Amino acid sequence: MSIFDILGGEFIEVIEWTADSRDTMVWRFDTVGRAIKYGAKLTVREGQAAVFVHEGQLADVFGPGLYLLETNNLPVLTRLQHWDHGFRSPFKSEVYFVNKTRFNNLKWGTRNPIIARDPEFGPVRLRAFGTYSMRVSDPARFMSEIVGTDGDFTRDEITFQIRNVIVQEFSRAIAAANIPVLDMAANTGQLGQLVAKAIAPVIETYGLTLPEFYIENISLPAEVEAMLDKRTSMGIVGDLDRFGQYAASEAMLAAARNEGGAGAGFGAAMGAAMGATMRTGPWGAAPPASAPVPPPLPGRAVETVWHVAIGGAAQGPYGRGHLGRMAAEGSFARDTLVWTPGQDGWLPAEDVPELAQLFTMMPPPLPG
Repeated sequence: MSIFDILGGEFIEVIEWTADSRDTMVWRFDTVGRAIKYGAKLTVREGQAAVFVHEGQLADVFGPGLYLLETNNLPVLTRLQHWDHGFRSPFKSEVYFVNKTRFNNLKWGTRNPIIARDPEFGPVRLRAFGTYSMRVSDPARFMSEIVGTDGDFTRDEITFQIRNVIVQEFSRAIAAANIPVLDMAANTGQLGQLVAKAIAPVIETYGLTLPEFYIENISLPAEVEAMLDKRTSMGIVGDLDRFGQYAASEAMLAAARNEGGAGAGFGAAMGAAMGATMRTGPWGAAPPASAPVPPPLPGRAVETVWHVAIGGAAQGPYGRGHLGRMAAEGSFARDTLVWTPGQDGWLPAEDVPELAQLFTMMPPPLPG
């Protein structure tokens, strides 16, 4: 192998980037130990830009196309190299390829809740998240402001900073918009435009643009959402009396379908409790009766009646006067069993104070 072959192996004749990575934003062409040949071919594909850096200074930026690296199309690099006309020596530079395609479906979200003032609920804590897309609009500025000498720069290295800018401007937009929380779902498009417009100047200083920005959801804390669900349920229920009757009947039907005794008892108790709650109101206040019942007439008490066990069979019910006549006739005695509603089982007549008086007022039996 001749010395010309050895030297020829150190010269770069073709410069291009063919990787199809969707995460890489900037990739440095390997020039370690080699020099770029005068007249080498530079291929820049659609969606790419090639940035030449000579001795730490940004020299030229090439858009899509095929270039022969000669003096006539490298004016800046020619001045840096101090080439004379017709001098065709190789040159030592670094070449960075910048991916200018759009990076889609990037996520953003509030790590901590944002405190805002709602006109209806007062101070509230809000969370939000969404998506956006990003692309490099100024390769030279992006290289000088963000990338530097990083030879393999990915989108993850800049998305965290962009998320901070988005959250900051989103907080300001929420505070200035004065949109009620319950109406934010219908105004996410308007809020998204406000936030995108606010962050555009900051993002442009990085050499980037955000072609798309979306707010997917704005949510309240879980406990506040639970209270809103209860408020919505109360509005749907409407008439609490009718709902209480319906709920009680449903509970009893569910208990009847449950074959277990414990389940049946629990269902019946739940139905009775719900019915009682709806009759007295959810906070213990009795609602106005739809058909009030008049009180009993004054001066007239309700007479107590008893069932009487005679000959092994229950007879009656009889009032106190009728039982007095039966006692006089001898068909009703002290040991006759009686029962009245509210009494704990059958009792001898002499154990009931009201009936025991019937026997004390009667004369004793005649002597034999």
